[in-house]
Amino acid sequence: MKPFAAARLYTFVDTAYLHGRDPAEVARRLCDGGSDVVQLRAKGAPVEEIRRLAEAVLPVCERAGVAFVLNDHPKLALQLGAPCCHLGQEDFFDAGFRTAAQVTGCPPQMKLGLSTHAPEEAKRALRAAPDYIAIGPVFPTGTKPGRAAVTLDYVRWAAANVTLPWFAIGGINLSTLDSVVDAGARRICVVSAILNAPDIAAACGEFRQRLEQFEL
Repeated sequence: MKPFAAARLYTFVDTAYLHGRDPAEVARRLCDGGSDVVQLRAKGAPVEEIRRLAEAVLPVCERAGVAFVLNDHPKLALQLGAPCCHLGQEDFFDAGFRTAAQVTGCPPQMKLGLSTHAPEEAKRALRAAPDYIAIGPVFPTGTKPGRAAVTLDYVRWAAANVTLPWFAIGGINLSTLDSVVDAGARRICVVSAILNAPDIAAACGEFRQRLEQFEL
């Protein structure tokens, strides 16, 4: 799997946007389209359902050499041998964790990503030593209802201050992509703009082609 520092396009198998499609097939299309990272996100689903989904999606990513990330469930990620887990601020800090090693093990058995929504959250996350952080939501998005957009100002702050690999996320589509890149992002997460596209692989390819015009 490609290191996060070399990744550009981070995509999702999000159960809220599957529209009845097979999750493994969606993952395959994401990988075929040029995704570097695929996260499985199944908000509100029972753990056993998430396990079933992960067991279907993880092998697809492994065969493609694409990083698989499980959202929200670090214990399950470790049980499945997933290469990475992603946690929100509340799921990490409010759960009593202070360092990534408390989640990943020492030596680490997997990698960890953390969400951040403001510079102070980013600074706190960086002290925990994760493998990457997410910066967002940059624009209003249905994937984070009730969460205020952090705007491009936070992207500019991250570009100037964060040396760890970071991904801009939230409301990014082909119309907003240039403004996010102009603000300094070189790695992005895309959910609905790809999963709602008529051709998932082609949509990934469009994002990737645009991103590859810029050096990491």
